[in-house]
Amino acid sequence: MSPTEQAPFIRPYRPADRDGLADVCVRTAHNGGDSRAVHPDRRLMPAIFAEPYCHLDPDLAFVLDDGTGRTVGYVVGTADTGRFVEDFRRTWIPRLADRYPEPAVPPCTPSEEMIRLLHHPERMLVPELGEYPAHLHIDLLPPWQGRGHGRALLRTFLDALHGRGVQAVHLGMVTVNTAARAFYDRVGFHEIAVADAGPLTYLGRATAPD
Repeated sequence: MSPTEQAPFIRPYRPADRDGLADVCVRTAHNGGDSRAVHPDRRLMPAIFAEPYCHLDPDLAFVLDDGTGRTVGYVVGTADTGRFVEDFRRTWIPRLADRYPEPAVPPCTPSEEMIRLLHHPERMLVPELGEYPAHLHIDLLPPWQGRGHGRALLRTFLDALHGRGVQAVHLGMVTVNTAARAFYDRVGFHEIAVADAGPLTYLGRATAPD
């Protein structure tokens, strides 16, 4: 890094980060890779997997700033999945219902399948995850992966949860995303057996430092 370059750093999310956070989500939302060819509407995936957390749990949203104000990674989540699901249905879905009405027939495209998920937040209520009340989503643009930033983002989020007295957190990841699984294994997550998990693998860990 030259003397004129700024070092990347982690900071709380702010509303001005919305477009940058959405761009990171879009570029990592298809099995860890770019989703633009699969989901042409670039607001769709952020509207399900990133922006509701910034709206409903802003104190648990953190971004990796490249040093110039640009968002190149983030971690978002909630301390209480049950409460989050209630808020999602009550206040988040109505904000999007006109743009993304629930399909009246079974979904036949990947985007329609995602819209169906948007309208069914209760899918997040998995009985086997009861001991892991918090959950998270973490994403970084490819050039920023493998450099310790993901670990630092995760630690920031875990510390915030631990400070609230939350003891454990979970996440659901697409099983075919083996690179993500390798990262989660390195940072202390373990697999949680969930019946009928479909294409997902569920992982969990304590929020306390290792």
